[in-house]
Amino acid sequence: MNNDLFETGLANRRAVLGADYVDASLAAATDFSRDLQEYVTQYCWGDVWNRSGLSFRDRSLVNLGMLTALNRGHELKAHVRGALNNGVTRDEVKEVLMQTAFYCGGPAALESFRLAQEVFTTMDAEAAAKESGA
Repeated sequence: MNNDLFETGLANRRAVLGADYVDASLAAATDFSRDLQEYVTQYCWGDVWNRSGLSFRDRSLVNLGMLTALNRGHELKAHVRGALNNGVTRDEVKEVLMQTAFYCGGPAALESFRLAQEVFTTMDAEAAAKESGA
């Protein structure tokens, strides 16, 4: 394993998806799945996400479309949060998902809208709890 690339990937992954989400994913890794977590962190987050051709914000927009097309709900929810962390607005998330309705089909877009709303609701509740000091 390339430790420098892994550490870069870990920092990128935490910055986009949130440290809690990433740390939970890594902590849940088993002897069976640990190699995949390391691979994703090193090559996806340390190499691909670190390329200079697209900003994190642009990569997030692309991912929302791809994950909708692939019907990968769990990853979509993580990347909706990541997109917001990268400066994408809720209206821009909506527009990406509207684009997918035509190109990926209604059922895929409907599911992605439903999942994005779950993320928005969760993030709103987290923000309210933080404001109230809870």
